[in-house]
Amino acid sequence: MHTDASSSATPAAEAGHEGHYSLRLYVAGQTPKSIAAIRNLTFICETHLAGRYTIEIVDLRVNPQLAAGDQILALPTLVRHLPSPLIKIIGDLSNTERVLVGLDIRSRAQRP
Repeated sequence: MHTDASSSATPAAEAGHEGHYSLRLYVAGQTPKSIAAIRNLTFICETHLAGRYTIEIVDLRVNPQLAAGDQILALPTLVRHLPSPLIKIIGDLSNTERVLVGLDIRSRAQRP
């Protein structure tokens, strides 16, 4: 299943406006890890990027050919397309701090 889940981002944000995050999460069906990754990513985005993100969920059991474009080797994998550069994070995204630092939402120096 190739589905899109988008926040309530403004049209300017969807058009690539500065500060917008375009994320693609690759999963394999409805496994516990896939479900956890979707839940964790949604929580992180709503908490730290409200109104400034879009998430595309790609189920590689349905569309395995889509893995080649982003060179996906493990699942679940999150790919940040915007802002540049492209960044990948592998796993269920349960370590919020690691995800925030990995996506450059929070620098290591900004830890609470």
